[in-house]
Amino acid sequence: MKNAVNDGVWTGSWVAERLGVGLTGDDGLPALLGLALRRNPKRAHLLVSNVLGKHVPQSPSVVYDHGFRLGRRVAELLGGTEAATAVVLGYAETATGLGHAVADGLGPVPYLHSTRRPVAGIAPAGGFEESHSHATSHLLLPEDPALLAGDGPLVLVDDEFSTGNTVLNTIRDLHERHPRERYVVVALVDMRSPEDAARMERFAGEIGARVDLVATASGTVRLPPGVLEKGQELVAHHESAGAGRAVPRTPRGAPQPGQAGRVDLRWPPGLPDGGRHGFTPAHRARLEAALPAMAARTAEALPAGAGRVLVLGCEELMYAPLRLARELERLLPADVRFSTTTRSPVLAVDDPGYAIRTRLVFPAHDDPADGPGERYAYNVAGAGFDAVVAVVDSAADTSALHAPDGLLARLAAHVPHVLLAVVPSYVPHAPERPAMLPEPLRGPAFSSYAPEEVGWLLQDLSDVHLEAPTEEREEAIQSGGAHYAESLPVEYQPSEQYQQLFHAALDASAARIARAAGAVTELVLAERSPRPVLVSLARAGTPVGILMRRWARFRHGLDLPHYAVSIVRGRGIDANALRWLAAHHDPRDVVFVDGWTGKGAITRELAQAVEEFEAKEGITGFDPEIAVLADPGSCVRVYGTREDFLIPSACLNSTVSGLVSRTVLRADLVGPDDFHGAKFYRELAGSDVSGAFLDAVSARFPEVAGSVGAAAGELMTQDRSPTWAGWRAVERISEEYGIHDVNLVKPGVGETTRVLLRRVPWKILARAGAGADLDHVRLLAGQRGVPVEEVGGLPYTCVGLIHPQYTRGATGADGRAVTA
Repeated sequence: MKNAVNDGVWTGSWVAERLGVGLTGDDGLPALLGLALRRNPKRAHLLVSNVLGKHVPQSPSVVYDHGFRLGRRVAELLGGTEAATAVVLGYAETATGLGHAVADGLGPVPYLHSTRRPVAGIAPAGGFEESHSHATSHLLLPEDPALLAGDGPLVLVDDEFSTGNTVLNTIRDLHERHPRERYVVVALVDMRSPEDAARMERFAGEIGARVDLVATASGTVRLPPGVLEKGQELVAHHESAGAGRAVPRTPRGAPQPGQAGRVDLRWPPGLPDGGRHGFTPAHRARLEAALPAMAARTAEALPAGAGRVLVLGCEELMYAPLRLARELERLLPADVRFSTTTRSPVLAVDDPGYAIRTRLVFPAHDDPADGPGERYAYNVAGAGFDAVVAVVDSAADTSALHAPDGLLARLAAHVPHVLLAVVPSYVPHAPERPAMLPEPLRGPAFSSYAPEEVGWLLQDLSDVHLEAPTEEREEAIQSGGAHYAESLPVEYQPSEQYQQLFHAALDASAARIARAAGAVTELVLAERSPRPVLVSLARAGTPVGILMRRWARFRHGLDLPHYAVSIVRGRGIDANALRWLAAHHDPRDVVFVDGWTGKGAITRELAQAVEEFEAKEGITGFDPEIAVLADPGSCVRVYGTREDFLIPSACLNSTVSGLVSRTVLRADLVGPDDFHGAKFYRELAGSDVSGAFLDAVSARFPEVAGSVGAAAGELMTQDRSPTWAGWRAVERISEEYGIHDVNLVKPGVGETTRVLLRRVPWKILARAGAGADLDHVRLLAGQRGVPVEEVGGLPYTCVGLIHPQYTRGATGADGRAVTA
C-alpha cells in the first residue's frame, strides 16, 4: 500500500524503538497506521493514518475508497429498510471527509459532521467533548433541527477508536434528546482495550439500544509504564534541537511568498461546502454533476508537465477537496495526492521510521472561535510536489492566509507552484435576515482610532443629519413620544478654558486611570478568559476597552480583539452585533466593557438583553457581567476601582471618543438586519484629543505596573459582590428631592458630566469638600446657569438631577420622556 512504509521501513518503528509502544492485532495494522509524538498533556503518542488524508498525503482514490467500503459494510449490516432511514455523523476535524465517504457508501442518506466553528443564528442540536484531543469542544449545528430527531439508526464515524469515550459522550448527549434503538460506530481502526470494549457493551445495555461496530482493522496499542512522561521528554528534547523543522527555501520559479495563483471553481450556488450544517443526497447529486467541470478548470490552471500534485484541504474542509482530488486523479497523467491542514501539534522527525517527516507551521486563518493559534501541514515540504492546490472555504480566505508567514507563503517556499481554490462558506438559509453581516468599521475610514485598536459593529450614518439643539430635541421627544436614541444632541464645542481643564485633569489622573485599567484587565484575564474578546459599549466604554487592550499587550504580549457595540436603554443591545460576535468568536470569551457605573441601569439592561437574545436565537455563552474602569455604584464584580473620580474621557463627547457620536437607533435608518448606527465627525479633527488621552494614560503603564499587580491581587481576594449601594442612594435622592423617578437621577462624575453636556439639567448635588475632580462640572454648570448644591454624606462625588416637571431632557427607563 502506498505510504505504508518509508524506504521499506514501518513508519511506527522510530517511536516503537524509543518508547516501547507497539501495535498488536490484525496483520493489516502497520499498513494502515504509523506512529508519531505530539505536544499533548493527555496522550503523547499519535496514531497516524496512512489512508485518512489528513497528516499523510495519499492517493485520493485510496482515501475515498476506504470510507466508501465501510459505508457499504454498514448498509449490509443494517439491511435495506433500516439503511434507508439512517443518518451519518462524522467527527471534526479528522473524520469529516471519512464520514462523508461512509455516507456515500451507505446510500442516499443525510450526513452531518461536528464542528468547532460556531455559527450565528444556528442553535446547537448537541455538543460533546473529545477526551484525548488537544481541542475538545464539538458542536452539532444542523440547518434542519429535525435531522437528528428521527428514530432511524445513527451511524457515528471517526478515524480511530482508542477508548470509545468520544462516541459514548456523543451517544449519551443525543440519546437524552432523541432516543433511538440502534447506533452503528464506524472507524478505520478499532484500538480499544478489552476493558473499553466491554464498557461500551454495558453502556448499550444501560440505555436500552443496540450499538454495533464496523472497522477496517482492529488491535490494541501496547503502552509501557511511564510512556506519557517519556514521550513528553522526547518531544521536548527534539523540539529544543529543532528536529524535523523544514528549512525555508525558495525553489526556482516559485511565486513570491504569500502569492498564489487562483482558480475559479465556479462552485454551484447554494451548495454546502460540506456537512457542517448537513449534506443531503440532493446536495451530493449536485456536487457529482459539477465535479468534472471543476476538475477540468483546476487542471487547466496547473503548470504543464506537473508530475506530482497535492490537493490540500483545510482542517474541517476535507470532503470537497477530496472529491476534487479524486476527479483530478482520473483526469491527469500525474501522481495526485490528497492531505489536509490541521490544528493538531505533532513533532516532526525526518526519519524513514517516523510518520511525520516534515512540518509547516502557519497562523490560523479562519478567525477561529478559540482565538489565534498555530496550524500545520505535514509531510508536504520535501515530498517532491511540483504543485499544490490549496482548497479553503471563503471564511478562511483572509489576510492571514496571504500574510508573509501564512499558509500560502509557507507552501511557496517548498513547492514551485501554488494554486488557491476558494469554496464559498455555506451559511444556512435564514429568510428573516441576510446570510452575512458586514465587517466591523475601522479607522481611519470610521473613527480617528487606529484600525487595530477597535472594530465598530455599527453602520456609518455620517451623511445623515441627526442633530438638533438640546431643548428642541427634547421637545420633539415630548410631543411625538420619540426615543432618545432616534436623534443626536449638537456636539458640545468646549471653550479654551474647558479644554485647559481637560488637560489639567488628564495630567492629574492619568496614573490613577492607568492603575485602574491595569487592575480590571488583570481581573478579566485571571477570572474570565485567558484570551478575552473585549466588547465595549459604545461610546463611553470604547476608550476603556482600548486601554485594556493596550495593557494586555504591554504586560502580557497579548493582542486582544476589541469591538464596540451599541446598547440603548429600553431597547437592549444590538442583537445583530451579538450574532456577528457569535459567528466569529466563542461567546464564552466575550467580555463586555464600559467606562463606569452610575446606578447600574445599563448593567441591568444588558443582563435582560442577553437573556432575551439567547432565548430567541438559541445562541448561548454570552456573560452579561460588565467589566468597568470605575464602579462607584457597586453594581458589578469586575472593576479597577470603586472610587468616584474624574475620568477625563467623560469631560468631552466625540472628541475624546474617536470622533464617533453616541449610537442611533431609528426605524427608517436601522433595519431589522442592520447594526445600530453612529456618525463619524471628521470635521472635528482639529479638536480631537482621543489619541492624546489614550497615549497619556498608556505612558503611565510602566510606573504603575508594580502597584497594579498588588491591587489586582488584593481585589481577587476580596468579596466583590455588588451591593447596589448606589441604586439605593439614587432611590433616596429621588424621593428627597420630589423627583419620584430614578431615571432622572444621574449619579457620579461621569453621568453628571453627561447631563451637563447633553440634557437640560435641574441642579447638581456635590459632595461637601469635593475638590478638583469637580472643576469641570462647576465650569459647565456655571455656563448653563445650573446651581451646584453641596450635600453632606453623599455616596458619590456628585449627582446630576433632571426634574420631571422640566420636561425637556427627562427620559425614563424605556428611553422615552417622563411627564409630570
